Amino acid sequence: MTEVLTTTNTRSIRLKGRSFLALVLSPDLPFEDWLMRLDDLAARSAGFFLRRPIVLDVEGLEIDLQQLRDLLDQLGRRNVRIMGIEGAHPSLLGADMPPAMTGGRPASDFEATEAETPAGDLSSAPADVETSAPPAPLPSNIVTQPVRSGQSLMFDGDVTIVGSVASGAEVVAGGSIHVYGTLRGRAEAGAMGNVSARIFCRKLEAELVAIAGFYKTAEDMEPGLRGRPVQLWFEDDAIRAETLG
Repeated sequence: MTEVLTTTNTRSIRLKGRSFLALVLSPDLPFEDWLMRLDDLAARSAGFFLRRPIVLDVEGLEIDLQQLRDLLDQLGRRNVRIMGIEGAHPSLLGADMPPAMTGGRPASDFEATEAETPAGDLSSAPADVETSAPPAPLPSNIVTQPVRSGQSLMFDGDVTIVGSVASGAEVVAGGSIHVYGTLRGRAEAGAMGNVSARIFCRKLEAELVAIAGFYKTAEDMEPGLRGRPVQLWFEDDAIRAETLG
């Protein structure tokens, strides 16, 4: 007789769903020139890529497998760790390379508007027009403690910091950043492409500020802004700034 053994004390595996805010690098050809600009950014802001999740976007680039491998090798030498690759043909991704990534939230999610239909009367829309519910508002996060040196604060909506941001600290937000103390570290607003995001601080002493991927280092900022309450925004492909009050 065949005896069947069963086990009743099996332990389950707990799987969690969690989203992370990652920086997307979109290189352009020739890679040598792009890497030089990357080196310039790293030189202006030490530790810019340290402990940061990074996705490499190669959508639309005419490259072969060896070029992609060489680029990953060059990034690795610069301590830029790629967690995934977006926009690459499956033939370019081997088992020894970062995995393919899809489904990242596009920038347009932040700029979507409601369909031009009278409120509460979707039936009046033309039959060939697709209607949808308005996008949910971005979440916000209020931080009541100072952000200390070496800390990284990442959030996909607006961030309000009641205290200060220390030198060597970093705040990355999908929306706007409000600092009610001194901003000495790095502040990156609109991290997923939201060009309408802004940075506000009571006292500007930042090492680096960025909006929607465009950045300014301390050396690039106007001297008259240092130590003053400032707001920064993105306009005409550049970061603009003005004092408050």
